[in-house]
Amino acid sequence: MKKLMVFAIAVLVCGSVAMAQTYTKGTGITGIDKLGAHQNGGRGCVGCHTPHSGARGNGGTLQWNKTTQTFQSVVAVGDVGTTALWGQDIGPVISLGSIGTGDSGSYSVDFTDLTDHPRIQSGVVLCLSCHDGNVAKGAMMTNQSFEQKAGLLPPGYGTQPIPTLLGFDGGSAGNYQNDHPIGMQANVGALPIASYLALNSTKTAVVASATFAGSSYQIFQQNYGLPIILGARSGAGLVVETSMSSVNSAYMVCDTCHTPHSMYTASASSSNPIAGLTSGTFPSYFFIAAPYNPGADTANGTKASSATQFCRQCHFTGAGGANEGSNINNIATAF
Repeated sequence: MKKLMVFAIAVLVCGSVAMAQTYTKGTGITGIDKLGAHQNGGRGCVGCHTPHSGARGNGGTLQWNKTTQTFQSVVAVGDVGTTALWGQDIGPVISLGSIGTGDSGSYSVDFTDLTDHPRIQSGVVLCLSCHDGNVAKGAMMTNQSFEQKAGLLPPGYGTQPIPTLLGFDGGSAGNYQNDHPIGMQANVGALPIASYLALNSTKTAVVASATFAGSSYQIFQQNYGLPIILGARSGAGLVVETSMSSVNSAYMVCDTCHTPHSMYTASASSSNPIAGLTSGTFPSYFFIAAPYNPGADTANGTKASSATQFCRQCHFTGAGGANEGSNINNIATAF
């Protein structure tokens, strides 16, 4: 009987360890539906996508008037629904005309020409229709990170709520200057990685240039990866338009870095190797579309956190740049 009990306990322990082995490398959030915050309090997919009638399918009076501070009827300009069956009204965001992101608002995002720049709509306007907070009031939004509110963040974060409404984050309403630059001026030409990249022949994607092979940037890819630069998921990553004359014009939008469909996991593939692996799952946070773990064990500085490495994909050299950008090639990534 005692031997049977010992065997049963061993099986349970092994089973629990196996269930905990969610990630190929590193540890992070487990046991939460992958949509996380985008479960929208139980509404799930229809919080963003409505199967019928676009914004009207989510209530019909979804345009926010910032002057009167009231909801008004959906207007034609915001009656989207035809793009990904979007259920939030984008009229208020489009009506802003533009916003200024980054330092001093010097990186402008123009909402007046969405036909020639469709990723501005799909990768910025649709995001802001929930995450603006200034003119667009997305349903279910509490203006605090889901991971923080649910107690899922690694130790070390402060106690103040982490805002999720970019235009209403506790400072002056409508201030996007403390948000990462996006838009056509936030482009590859402004980054130190431009020489390693090129446009493909059809001008539909960013690819490695002739100088990439054997470069320090390739070594960085081997140590971490380039999941938003060369390994981006379909329809995301850096924005490429057929009118561009060079890779310098490829630019960033919200979904260059974020994916709305997976809050805490990132996967490797043959086209998107992570730390040299072509398969596997890695921890992430905040819907970052790449390994990003601010709680990674950096072993007293002998490894680089995947959260830091994520930023170094673009900020490769200069202040705070990648180790490889300074010819330090033996620092592995902590996931």
